[in-house]
Order: sequence, then C-alpha cells, then structure tokens
Amino acid sequence: MSAPVATDALVIGAGPVGLFQAFQLGLQDIRCHIVDSLPHPGGQCTELYGDKPIYDIPGLPRCTGKELIERLQTQVKPFAPVFHGGHSVSRLVPQGDGFAVQTAQGLHVQARSVAIAAGVGAFEPRQLPAAGFKPLRGSQVFFAGHDPSVFAGQACLVVGGDGTAIQAALQLCDLSGPNAPTRVGLMHRRDVWDAEPALIERMRQWVREGRLQLHIGQLLEPRLQDQRMQAVDWVSSAGETHTLPCEAIWVQLGLSPQLGPLSEWGLAMQRKQLVVDSASFATSVPGIFAVGDVNTYPGKQKLILCGFHEATLAAFAIAARLRPGERTSLQYTTTSTHLHRLLGVDGR
Repeated sequence: MSAPVATDALVIGAGPVGLFQAFQLGLQDIRCHIVDSLPHPGGQCTELYGDKPIYDIPGLPRCTGKELIERLQTQVKPFAPVFHGGHSVSRLVPQGDGFAVQTAQGLHVQARSVAIAAGVGAFEPRQLPAAGFKPLRGSQVFFAGHDPSVFAGQACLVVGGDGTAIQAALQLCDLSGPNAPTRVGLMHRRDVWDAEPALIERMRQWVREGRLQLHIGQLLEPRLQDQRMQAVDWVSSAGETHTLPCEAIWVQLGLSPQLGPLSEWGLAMQRKQLVVDSASFATSVPGIFAVGDVNTYPGKQKLILCGFHEATLAAFAIAARLRPGERTSLQYTTTSTHLHRLLGVDGR
C-alpha cells in the first residue's frame, strides 16, 4: 500500500460530472484528487457514447462524448486535480475530521470531504459467462488494455464483436518473430460486427488468406490439463459443438457498470442510488456528497447538465464545510479578480 495522500476533497469518478466537480471545487480554491476505475478520464461518456453526438450541452450544439471530456479536461486544467486512474475504491470510513479511503489497488487517501460522482457505478470488464474461466483470469484469460506480449508463442483467441475486438485480433496476427502467437482466432456469437466497414473487410480478407481463424458461436468451458487451459469447447451458431486448441483468451466484450462496495459505506440509498439533500447534495453521512447519476432526490433527472448544476451546489456546500468560519460568497468569472487569479487569466 502506498503512503497516505492527504487532500481537502476527493472526487470518486472522472466522468463529465466528476471533472466539472473538480472545476467547481477549484473555483472555491479547493484542490482535489480524483479516482476512477478506468485508466483514463471519461467514464460512461467515453465508454458508452464516446463517438456518438450529444446535443443538449449548453453552448455546444453538437459534440461527441470524447470531445466533451476533452473540453472538460481543458477547463479544469488550471486547478491541476491529481488523477488516479485504474483505482476502484474499496473502503471508505470516517476518520478524524474526514475520511480514510482505500482502493483495491493500494492507494490510501485521507480526505476531509468526498464527492461521489460515480455515475451508474464503476466500469469493469464484462466477463466470460462460463464459471470454468474464472480461475484463469490473469494467467490465461485477459481483458482489454492488456499488453499483447503476454500472448507470445501461444494459441490465442480474441472474444468480442466490435471494432476493438477486431483490432485486437489483427494486432496479434500482425506480430512477427519467433515469439509471435502460433494461431489467432476471433470469436463472436453472430456474424454481425459493430465496427467500421473497412475494418470488417480487412478482417474478412485476413480470414480468406488464412492469417486469422473466424469462429461464429459462443464459448462453453475450458479444457484443462494440470490446471492449465489447453483447449476450449464452443458451440457454433448452428448448434454444433467443437473443440479448439487455445492457450490464452483476450476478452474484448466491453465494460459494464457495477455499484460495487459503495453500497457498503453506510449511506442512505433508494433503488441503488444515493439519497441526497437537493440544496447541497449532501448524503446521509456528513462530509460525503453525491452528484450525477449516482444520486436521487425529488425531481431528479439523469442528464449531464443536471449533474453540472449539482456539482456547482455541492462545491459551495463543501467550501462551507471546510471553512466554517468564512462566508462563502457568490462570485462571477466575468468580473471577479479572485476567480481570474485562480483561473490564471487576466479577465480582459
């Protein structure tokens, strides 16, 4: 475990609302750390609709999820939030005048206040359904983002049906040298692909050339020898069962949100959402706030722009909590020299 990190505010979740929360905290002269289970900012905005257009962000008639995240990262840059990607919060308990927060990956944060902007939950890789593959995770079953070098010299199978899966299969086929995979296969339940036509055609061309094996069907169970996978059983779309030599599987089935340990932190919940006071977006535990899709209150609407409003009010409430003897006054970025100094602009 790393040495504890001390911060006035910890934001859990780096989606659009989490990033805007960091920006609004910055306007209150509060620096923060951000943790997210994904290795990069964006959350569901980039994972679920990264390349799809969004039309209801004020002042932006049209932008993609990725473009919105890029703009928000630029906006929050003056306040230099410290981002911890690939960290899933596993423990949050009151301690002293704040909270002791730990992640499953060993990060320890001592935060005076916490803003939960976890959206619909932490994103985790979708798993293979058969129970027999579970013990093989990390040794012979790997997920998106893994270094392709782990597949060197093995018979490999990529499982998935989108552009990422096709790219992964082609990448393995394109490895050269004595340690390149001996055989590469691509499996999807249907011969229907969510990818650019040119990429699909390239994949089919490599199949015709014998560089890539295409399997339309679903995995059943691994065949083990001395606790090591040597082959897999799978069923084709026609219902026929086959056995395929396989020493490693690269799963490319995308990500799914999981509420995870959040439900164990003693916060009042309603239908898997955190109950908040809509005046401050405080949860039932003083010092912990919740903004975005993770919260609920009368009249709640799950819209990004509503999350921006919630983050703004939460920032004022956090400032009042951290500085109880000071008056938290409303200032405008158009005229406030104080805000101009924080933003690093001259206001002209």
